[in-house]
Amino acid sequence: MFGRSKSPQGSDARALSARKPEQVTNGRFEIEQHGHVAYLEYNLAGKVLQLIHSEVPEALRGRGVAAELAKSALDWARENGVKVDVICPSVAAYIEKHPQYADLVLH
Repeated sequence: MFGRSKSPQGSDARALSARKPEQVTNGRFEIEQHGHVAYLEYNLAGKVLQLIHSEVPEALRGRGVAAELAKSALDWARENGVKVDVICPSVAAYIEKHPQYADLVLH
């Protein structure tokens, strides 16, 4: 099971969502599972959420963790009315498979 979640504003989020840092402009969306932490680094500048780099430990690969990180970040962006600047190839691939998030991408 994924760890407990926090939104950047500090309120509890979905139990299966990634854990997010508290009100910071640079940080990571995180999922902790079986003592391993997967993360997606971000930078929040005004109304733009840059999704920079994801890292999933080998022990967690193949379990959809990278997809959950991408989904959490994109859902957070939608809920908070921000656009995303996708730098991370893993997030770009997720958006290609889930075009319902394409409207969030900064052009």
